Amino acid sequence: MNLLNKYLFHLLLLCSIFSSYTYSGGGNNIYIRANQVGYLPRDIKTAVIMCEKSIPVAKFEIKNTINDKIVFSGSLKKLDRSYGKFIYCYSADFSWLSTAGNYKIVAGGFSSHLFRIKNSIYNNVADSLMLFFKEQRCGPTNPILHAKCHLSDASRLIGDANYSGPVDVTGGWHDASDYVKFLSTTAYTTYMLIFSYDFDKTKFSFDNDKDGIPDVLAEAKVGLDWLLRCNYSKYKLVTQVQDLRDHSVGFRMPENDTLRFDRPAFAGIGKNQIGIYTAALALASRVWAEKFKNPDFAKQCLAAAENLYSIRNKVPDIDTSGTGTYRDNTYWGKLALGAVELYLTTKKQNYLSDAMVYADSARSDYWWSWGNINSLADYRLAKINTRYSTYILNNLIAFNVEKDSSAFNEGLAYTWGTTNSLLGAALQAILYKNLTGTNHYDSLAVDQRDYVLGRNPWGISFIYNTGTVFTKHFHSQIAFLNGGYLPGALSAGPAPESLLKNYKIINSNHKYDLFNTDFVKYYDDTSNYITNEPTISSNATALFVYGYYSDRR
Repeated sequence: MNLLNKYLFHLLLLCSIFSSYTYSGGGNNIYIRANQVGYLPRDIKTAVIMCEKSIPVAKFEIKNTINDKIVFSGSLKKLDRSYGKFIYCYSADFSWLSTAGNYKIVAGGFSSHLFRIKNSIYNNVADSLMLFFKEQRCGPTNPILHAKCHLSDASRLIGDANYSGPVDVTGGWHDASDYVKFLSTTAYTTYMLIFSYDFDKTKFSFDNDKDGIPDVLAEAKVGLDWLLRCNYSKYKLVTQVQDLRDHSVGFRMPENDTLRFDRPAFAGIGKNQIGIYTAALALASRVWAEKFKNPDFAKQCLAAAENLYSIRNKVPDIDTSGTGTYRDNTYWGKLALGAVELYLTTKKQNYLSDAMVYADSARSDYWWSWGNINSLADYRLAKINTRYSTYILNNLIAFNVEKDSSAFNEGLAYTWGTTNSLLGAALQAILYKNLTGTNHYDSLAVDQRDYVLGRNPWGISFIYNTGTVFTKHFHSQIAFLNGGYLPGALSAGPAPESLLKNYKIINSNHKYDLFNTDFVKYYDDTSNYITNEPTISSNATALFVYGYYSDRR
């Protein structure tokens, strides 16, 4: 691109950003919400347009931002659903447009942010999401944005009367904005990283570190090493490192943590913990044996998985150790996942029989979170017996009903961790398509994917430095102490007012108040740990989804 074209490109980009918020006549501010990153050439492509008054001429155009030529025009579809005070909501469908390029949507004299159409449009998104795990690394694991930290984990062990003294649980990842580490979310995150590679070895073999190891597996090894340390005795686990005092000492970099020599570990175990732990270690055993020809590490992982699985009927259903954070409601789905991964690794029929019984007990969970992952077990089992795909289908049918009730097509209700749940709906649609070949739920998956990147009421991408307008004030100590810089972090996203009102959070950033309602709100505010905290488990879900849409040919 020559200098003149570069100048024109940046001028048009600035005009696009300005016009998205500028009145253009008629006394009707129009807000165009689209995926700010862009679309694959063959994608379903839609935007939502909202305003307080009707648009006299319900038409829209797609313009090439390089030469300002109209490349597509169509009619806006008036939706029978509104959002807050924006009584008039329209849908613009431009799926027909498949030519690679840089574009904007124009409607009623207003323009959207720039977006692109390109096969590799999601490569950078997936690469960025990977960086977040390095920022969350703890111990001597070569973290970025901070120094090595918490090298004395853990000073003592709570919950095991037969064990005294410290226990080595260095490493792993800080769970979120705090510096606490949890077995449940670390095991889930580790599993998802390895599962992503196992699901599609082409898309998830990218090696940006140029060390000969797929980035997802190199990062998973950080989790695996810590999980193995947590198995401090043959049939015992550490489930948490550090207590809630971590939240009361103020923002500090992890290497300067005033509590770094006073971080207890908690011993505990339950069927739920055994399930997700076993799943991660059994899958790791298989992948490390096949990919890296490392029988010693593979055997170590499998031995830990089988040992713990063998005592599942001798432990409580739900682990209650630690501070009560990340406490499951049930264990069936996780135990089903652990059993089926053991079967796939060992080919022992008793594991398969167990997995089927547990999955049939778990059934459909109609949700997605770090604790609601039944569909992962159902996916594995459906490869063996197709009837298990029905449990995923039940979820998708429910998600579609929810999607069709909203102008912005959210597949699940707002919650604490909305972005993770919505991307979990996309993940399940992807799994089901892989099982059946159907494209019936493509729009469900794409709508959730696009929602997170700007096709939402606030017109914001919830991933840092991704899109034109993105979350900038994460509830993160590392971000706050690095001038807001937190590559790849995924914000928790909007939350229901019924939840927010129970917490006395004082927000200082009201930039998006115009788009908040009595029902749901989003604050891009460092103080808001409900709407703006990133977590390793949410990033793991996001990595699978955006990695799936990447192109690594």
